[in-house]
Amino acid sequence: MKNQLTHKLAWIGAGRMGFAMAKRLLEAGCDVSVYNRTRAKAEPLTANGAVIVDTPAELADRDIVFTMVSSGDDLYSVVCGPGGLLSGSGVPKLLVDCSSVSEEASMRVRAALKERGCEMLSAPVSGNAKVIKAGRLTIVASGPESAFDLAHPYLDKIGEGVTYVGDGELARMVKICHNVLLGVVTQSLAEITVLAEKGGVSRHALLDFINGSVMGSMFTRYKSPAFVNLDWTPTFTAPLLRKDMDLGLSAGEKLGVPMPVAAATRALVQKAIDAGETERDFGILLEMQAAESGMTLSPENVDVSDGLS
Repeated sequence: MKNQLTHKLAWIGAGRMGFAMAKRLLEAGCDVSVYNRTRAKAEPLTANGAVIVDTPAELADRDIVFTMVSSGDDLYSVVCGPGGLLSGSGVPKLLVDCSSVSEEASMRVRAALKERGCEMLSAPVSGNAKVIKAGRLTIVASGPESAFDLAHPYLDKIGEGVTYVGDGELARMVKICHNVLLGVVTQSLAEITVLAEKGGVSRHALLDFINGSVMGSMFTRYKSPAFVNLDWTPTFTAPLLRKDMDLGLSAGEKLGVPMPVAAATRALVQKAIDAGETERDFGILLEMQAAESGMTLSPENVDVSDGLS
């Protein structure tokens, strides 16, 4: 059956990421009902045609339910808890979870859904609200292939690239590996940026070179304005990064894969948290590195492209 974006959709979790993702579906003309624990945060989506509900249970009559929440406990709560998606007699055809949670948490919810005849697709994402707005979000998915086929047209409206990696929780492993790399790359970028500046090179000049070289990436380009002008408006915080680093290190221990670089980075992320850096962007690792190097950084006030325009 051809999918023409006619399924009734639901979205649970309208934080920075979830709000932007749901908005893209609404802008594509999809029928979307939305639940968020703090209703007021979801209300602006009504301007795009969303219907806001008061409990996840009210979304059980939808065809496909997307979730984007902070933790495995939150995922279990909105699906299986009091007033949760499965608390009534109805059940959707498919749940697509875009959260970053552990394999164990995902398996627990998957089993509960299966008992009620609902399929589940694990579909964690790479990016942030600004990346979503630019249409550059990437998604990795795992679960039954039939579930992926059903969700694929909608996932394509949320981002620009969707990779199907197979059945079960394989997407969780991919996302964990991705976010460990995110932490390691950010810390490495902080170190070489401070090294160059202490050696007399401006941050914007160094990053301009890096971004134009074989070492440049969408991420280094995206992070450059923050590194140059010290704008730590949060896109992803140190506590969230620590959570994913812990998941990666746990997987490494379980599978017998030593991860010394990841472990060292995790310790530095913890140091930032211990210093009170829990609300600002995790790019604050740059200023932590500068302090360790006997430097105090100042914004360079240079207009730098984030590569998303």
